[in-house]
Amino acid sequence: MKKFLVVAGGLICLFLNTQAQRQSVDKVVAVLGSNVILLSDINQQYAQYLNSGNPSNESVKCLILRELLTTKLLKQQAEIDSVMVDDSQVDEEVDQRMRYQIQRAGGEERLEQFLNRSILQYKDEIRPEIKEQMISRKMKGNITQDVSVTPLEVKKYFDSYKKDSLPDIPTEFEVGEIVLHPTLTKAEKQRFYDKIDALRLRVKSGEDFAFLAKSYSEDPGSAPDGGDLGFFDRAQMVKEFTAWAFKLKAGEISPVFETEHGYHILQVIERRGEQVQARHILIRPQNTPQSMERLKLHADSIYKNIVSKKVPFSTAASLYSDNKESQYNGGMILYADNQTARTTFIPADKLDPKVFTVVDTMKVGAISEPVAFTGDDGKEGYKILFLKSKIPPHKGNLEQDYAKFKEKAQEAKVDRVLSEWFEKRRETTYIRIDEDYNQCDELKIWRTKVEENK
Repeated sequence: MKKFLVVAGGLICLFLNTQAQRQSVDKVVAVLGSNVILLSDINQQYAQYLNSGNPSNESVKCLILRELLTTKLLKQQAEIDSVMVDDSQVDEEVDQRMRYQIQRAGGEERLEQFLNRSILQYKDEIRPEIKEQMISRKMKGNITQDVSVTPLEVKKYFDSYKKDSLPDIPTEFEVGEIVLHPTLTKAEKQRFYDKIDALRLRVKSGEDFAFLAKSYSEDPGSAPDGGDLGFFDRAQMVKEFTAWAFKLKAGEISPVFETEHGYHILQVIERRGEQVQARHILIRPQNTPQSMERLKLHADSIYKNIVSKKVPFSTAASLYSDNKESQYNGGMILYADNQTARTTFIPADKLDPKVFTVVDTMKVGAISEPVAFTGDDGKEGYKILFLKSKIPPHKGNLEQDYAKFKEKAQEAKVDRVLSEWFEKRRETTYIRIDEDYNQCDELKIWRTKVEENK
């Protein structure tokens, strides 16, 4: 095996020498198998790191190189196993990242100044990198998809803690909510309809859609991009929006239509199979004092029916709540501290401060009177809150915190499986890292294999 690696290494060194002659500015900093990592790859990701608001820190480049090596190793295996991602998914991911970068930079022009290149050029540059990352994530998922833990393994993981090192669990709440938003009458909504219809007529008469979206759209996520939503499929948007987006041809403008978010007009930019790129203008109807008064009466009626035992809280949530996430979950608010697990137990410091203020003084099992609120999206309304449980701070234990320790045991097992997989692949893969990165502790295990393979 080592003889093979030496031969492969000789061929790759020849390749590197050829590349070095071609590149006067860029530089090869690492090779993994047949994959090359350039200095420009690291600098590009470092620029994204800075544009995300992080402080300048050259040591971050060690972490970036480690992640690139990891990605290349996973990608190499993905090619062997024929693991792929659709181009439409890559386009969607690129568009989402660009919208975030533009928002962070404060607009397209400022981002282009920061990057010293056009948005289109930058998208073309980062697309291969993003595709690699997506393939690598999928490959990692394939490696760990069958990993699970038994109750015995959870107990074994719990027993691995020393008694004085068990985590301190803060106060936790289980809270249900019924979220109510006002409904406007047709007459109350008319002036908002007239406003967006006037914008539609201006587009029809030749004015620039993107300019009008930047100037008037009330969608903070897309307005800075001229209303551009990037590519999306039928499942990503509300049904009314999807219906028009997939009905129109490129360049066509929709009539005014209404969704739960407000009034829209949209223009299709491009369609690729079951993916559409469109831009839109959104006008959100504003509540009136009369609509809020009607809502308060409605909320009071629901509250009285719950406390008088005419209807259970969970049933009232499914019948009346405007929160689709909790509506069919008995109204219970869900909390996720990572991307894999969701729970009804919410640490006090993670609970919405306005909700905490109310439930902190309630008795377990109590229902609050309707409370006025304004959501993060600016929508006003009322909430009826239910305190299902309140767990005082305590040392972690299996009786109260089994789900938490199960999650941690699962994560530990996944990490172990991945580490074993990487260890086996590193042993049989040619790896070369530039001497400039010898000081990186994060690359120690990778350098060990480099030395063995020499």
